[in-house]
Formats: sequence, structure tokens, C-alpha cells
Amino acid sequence: MIDYDCLTQDIARSSIAGWEDFFLSAVRNRLKQYTHGELEEWQNLMSELPALSTRTYNLKDSVSIGTKDELNQQLTPDEINRFIEQLKILHPWRKGPFDLFGVQINTEWRSDWKWDRVLKHLSPLKNRTILDVGCGNGYHCLRMSGEQARFVMGIDPSQKFLAQFSVIKKYIGKLPVHLLPIGIEDMPASMEHGGFDTVFSMGVLYHRKSPVNHLLALKNLMGTKGELVLETLVVDGDKTTVLVPSGRYAQMRNVWFLPSVAALELWLAKAGFKNIRTVDVNQTSTSEQRATDWMTFHSLQNYLDPNDFNKTVEGHPAPKRAVLIANK
Repeated sequence: MIDYDCLTQDIARSSIAGWEDFFLSAVRNRLKQYTHGELEEWQNLMSELPALSTRTYNLKDSVSIGTKDELNQQLTPDEINRFIEQLKILHPWRKGPFDLFGVQINTEWRSDWKWDRVLKHLSPLKNRTILDVGCGNGYHCLRMSGEQARFVMGIDPSQKFLAQFSVIKKYIGKLPVHLLPIGIEDMPASMEHGGFDTVFSMGVLYHRKSPVNHLLALKNLMGTKGELVLETLVVDGDKTTVLVPSGRYAQMRNVWFLPSVAALELWLAKAGFKNIRTVDVNQTSTSEQRATDWMTFHSLQNYLDPNDFNKTVEGHPAPKRAVLIANK
């Protein structure tokens, strides 16, 4: 599911040239830890998918690959139904949406809405080398490529996210976008030479036991003029306000720290970031995160107080997400 030759060549042409062997070794070490039965299942699925061809894809305005007419020309109705069944084997599809030869993969998250909120505040991504930490199935990585990034590396240790990304990448062909099944703990402690031009960390910080250490790790992966794009859950309050849930938060077990925007800006400053600005604060709606035919488990509506959507079922403030941008 990983084209190592293409990955090596793309790294060599980017601002992190020289780190090829490190990342290949990190991926192979992580794959040794995988549940091999599941990994083999996804690899078998990849080999069984139909060999559809297209010259059409759009990553600028969406993630859209091929057309419905091309699908109908290459597959019979029964084969099309089988193709959809194969894609649904990878349930749950959380980040998206995707349009794959007219098949609408209606994901749990309208990740395109988040991208639209974030993109207008970024430095142009054209020709930049980008890292997306905790990238899920790589939806935003593909949108970054649509902005003409030179090279995009997403990292996320989930086998299923790797499989979902690999399905999408299969039908695009060669593109300098790669998802590596590793975590930030597998990344270099510091990139003494090179470094990424832009580093994204979206939906990760509140899962970290030590949020300031996470910020420092992100900074150490950035080039000298690098830009950080940070998106995380926040609460209202001043620079001393931080919510530390005693139990679950919106039914999530692994939520550690939810700072106010002012506290988060202070954390970034203490971590050594400059030019810190909060560019968006948005309370997540049940239209942006919801159950669908492609993600049939419980979703945001089930995690909110049924009598007051401004609270979680535990009585905490409902999920509100802020986007901050800062420079090294």
C-alpha cells in the first residue's frame, strides 16, 4: 500500500531531502507492530479493487476522481455494486467527503468545511513541503496537494486510515502525497537540516498528555521560516482557563486538556512560536459531524445533551474548535 520508490524520490525533491532512509526505516518498524491479519485483509482488498482508469481528478475544490460515465463504461452494474461494497468494507469513513467515479463517500465529517475555514488564512501552499500530523485518511493532505504543494507527508498510525488513503491514491496515480503509518513519536526529535515549510496539527493536541511537549515537537520539525497550523478543542475563558475532564469528554476517553484561546496562545508563546494569531473559532455543528451510510456508528448528536446542544452529555461545554497559526 506504500510505494517506497515514489516516496523516496518525492522526499529527495523536497526540503527534507536527506531524510529518506529515516522515514523508510520508521515505516517498516511500525509495520512490524501491526496486526498482520488486518493488514493482509486491506492488502487483499486493494488487489481485488477494479482497475479503473481516468484522466480526470479535482483536488482544488474537492476530492473528486473520475466520473460516473467512466465508471459505467468500465464496469457492469453488478461490478459497480461490488465496487461500492468493497469501499464499504473500510467502514467507518470519518474524514472526507470523496467522489470516486460518481460514488459519493459521505463521510462522518464534512472535512471540506474545515478546510474552507482554514485555507483562506494560510500562506500560499504552492511549492511548500508539508507535514500533516494525525492526518486520518489523508483527506486534507490531498486538498493541500490541490493547492500545488511540492510534497505532502501525512502521518497517522491507523491501518484502516492507510487503507482508505491507499484506495483513493490508487485511482489518482503518482502524486507527491504520502500517508505514513507512524506517529509523531516516530518522527525525528529535531531536523537539524531542512525541515517542513508548513506543519499541520488538527484535532490532535487534546489527545496529548503533554500538550506543550507536542507543540515543541511540532516546532522541531519545522524549517527556519516554517509555519504551524494548529486546530484543537477550546473552551471559553481567560489565559488561566483550562478544562481537564475528570472522565470522558463527549464520550471520548483520551481527552486531556482543553484550553481557552488565550491560554493556547500563551502556550505557543512559551514554546517559542512567534506571530501567533487565532484565525477561526467555530462550534462544531451536527451538520458538520454526523452519522451517515458510510459511518453508521454514534456521532456528535449522540454525545451532546439532548436538551441543550451547547453541552456534552457529561455537562461540559460542547465541542468548539479554534484554528491558530504561528511561525517558528
